[in-house]
Amino acid sequence: MQLLSKPRTHLHLLSLFLCLLLLPCLPQPLPSPSPSPSPAPPSLPLSPFNDRLEAAYVAFQAWKHAITDDPKNLTKDWCGPFVCNYTGVFCTAAPDDPHILTVAGVDLNHGNIAGCLPDHLGLLADVALLHLNSNRFHGTLPSSMQHMRLLFELDVSNNLLSGAFPAFLTSLPKLKFLDLRFNNFDGELPDAVFGRQLGLDALFANNNRFNVSLSSQSLTNSTASVIVLANTRLAGCLPPSIGDMADTLVELILLNTSISSCIPPEIGKLKKLKVLDLSHNDLAGELPDSIGDMESLEVLNVGYNMLAGEVPEAICELPRLKNLTIAGNYFCDEPVSCLHVPLRDDRMNCIPDWPHQRSPEECIAFAHSPPAHCGADGCIILPP
Repeated sequence: MQLLSKPRTHLHLLSLFLCLLLLPCLPQPLPSPSPSPSPAPPSLPLSPFNDRLEAAYVAFQAWKHAITDDPKNLTKDWCGPFVCNYTGVFCTAAPDDPHILTVAGVDLNHGNIAGCLPDHLGLLADVALLHLNSNRFHGTLPSSMQHMRLLFELDVSNNLLSGAFPAFLTSLPKLKFLDLRFNNFDGELPDAVFGRQLGLDALFANNNRFNVSLSSQSLTNSTASVIVLANTRLAGCLPPSIGDMADTLVELILLNTSISSCIPPEIGKLKKLKVLDLSHNDLAGELPDSIGDMESLEVLNVGYNMLAGEVPEAICELPRLKNLTIAGNYFCDEPVSCLHVPLRDDRMNCIPDWPHQRSPEECIAFAHSPPAHCGADGCIILPP
């Protein structure tokens, strides 16, 4: 028995030795990772059901019932409560609550839709963009639109809208782009439209029946970069204060507005102006040399007025001038430098030995008429 116990003891010690030898080679548990921030829960889509979208549903259904013809079927899918799926309707998170979905824009441009704009339109209180140009909407803009306090762009051009200028527009705090052209609006265009409190950046009011005053307290108070009043009736003269718009004005179009005025030299302060169209009016006197200081000017159109004298050479040497129209006046001289303007129209003037000019009889008759005298306010002083 004793002889057998020794080998067993020896085997036991050998097994223990092998275990100690192999222990470092056995797989060890990995260390615990350092704590990290828990991942943010995935963002959930905004619910298509809330009070604002319910109000929008009411507005769109009322609008659909006010439409009498929709040849392109743009409003055919204006059914059901999911207004964000309607054609021409755009939704996003509400600016005052990113957890709420709301209607931010409506675009029915070029739809040729006939009908009117219902009072319920004011329920779209979060709309920033309302584009309705090239349709057949008639009537007026509903006063309920005064609740669109976020409205930034309003384009209702090329419709059949009528009535006085919608006064509530001047109280919309975010409005920057206003396009009313090619409608039947009439009456006075209020001074507040040009006021710094409203602060429009672009105003298109042409081809309506508005009456506009050119007093120094109205138009020239504007901070707009674009003002288009073509084919409306403007009362008064171009005031010297026109230079006060130098910081912002880029485009001024006053063609066919019945202006009877001189062009004040202060217009040369408009160094940011790129487009100036004063054609088809009753402007008299001479082109001021100061226009040659308008270094950004690309288009100058003073055609079909009663301007006379010489075309200042500084105008034709403007570095960016691409289009010069002086046709239909009584200019008697034009510098050779004007020939380098890419697009130039100088027909029907009194420039000697120049093609396509007025008849000698017309030019002689004009030369013998009393010359225009310009007052300090920009108005023409009539002879006694």
